[in-house]
Amino acid sequence: MPHLPDVVLWSIPAFVLLTVLELVSYRLHPAEESGAAGYAAKDAATSIGMGLGSLAFDALWKIPIVAVYAAIYELTPLRVPVLWWTLPLMLLAQDFFYYWSHRGHHVVRILWACHVVHHSSRKFNFTTALRQPWTSLTVWPFYVPMIALGVHPAAVAFCSSANLVYQFWVHTERVGRLPRPFEYVLNTPSHHRVHHASQGGYLDRNFGGILIVWDRLFGSFVPEGERPVYGLTKNIDTYNPLRVATHEYAAIARDLRAARGWRERAGRVFRGPGWQPARLTPAGDESRTKGEPPAGDVPPGGAQAPGSRAAAPERVA
Repeated sequence: MPHLPDVVLWSIPAFVLLTVLELVSYRLHPAEESGAAGYAAKDAATSIGMGLGSLAFDALWKIPIVAVYAAIYELTPLRVPVLWWTLPLMLLAQDFFYYWSHRGHHVVRILWACHVVHHSSRKFNFTTALRQPWTSLTVWPFYVPMIALGVHPAAVAFCSSANLVYQFWVHTERVGRLPRPFEYVLNTPSHHRVHHASQGGYLDRNFGGILIVWDRLFGSFVPEGERPVYGLTKNIDTYNPLRVATHEYAAIARDLRAARGWRERAGRVFRGPGWQPARLTPAGDESRTKGEPPAGDVPPGGAQAPGSRAAAPERVA
């Protein structure tokens, strides 16, 4: 087994330092002066609490995930050694599959129920990066191809951790646009502000982890224009970590109880978060009854119009 460092553990001092510096910057130059979302004590505490909770739940989910990955790794005849030149290729591959995992967690409602946690804050600062889900068991299938191609599970875990650490610094309004070459290739604070915004034109955009080139290649990129408004299209108005972690699952359960037939139940779980059955869709808007956008309005997820998420309970950007 390759011996790779725990990059998240080693990065904790940097997380703390950057958060303190950002807080100081808002003390010296309050958010009201720039129109930034800034900090709120209860919101920041909830984000930190969600992050600490995710550590405990991730340790629990790791048991079955490692077992599945180990089985696949033993079955495949392929082996990719961890060398100085293969590690960057592994990071590139992991970032590619992260893009599709992230995109999938926005356009399939049962997956969105996990990821919505990260988007539930109306603030956008370094503590928002710590607002992580407690049900990340839905992520592992997206990285099975790497294991099947001979990448050791420990190397996949290292690459995933490196991707997570990189994304910490993009959760801030204190960094403007970077020089054009960086903005073209990398995920930056400007790009990620778009991703967390709740305006219709910004919904389901800029899914990249480290690289933004995947969004440019697959049609989900939007540059930052108007100032983003953060949070859900229908905010949950709670700082209770348990409700933050589970509110969309509860909404799915309510919709399933009210559903008429198995076809509607399947739609409530596996179609887009904004999907509605025909009986609840306004007359004359038949394209939306199938979870599809109006003609000429094709969203990056392909299953719903960018603004259709508002129709779902407590849906976000």
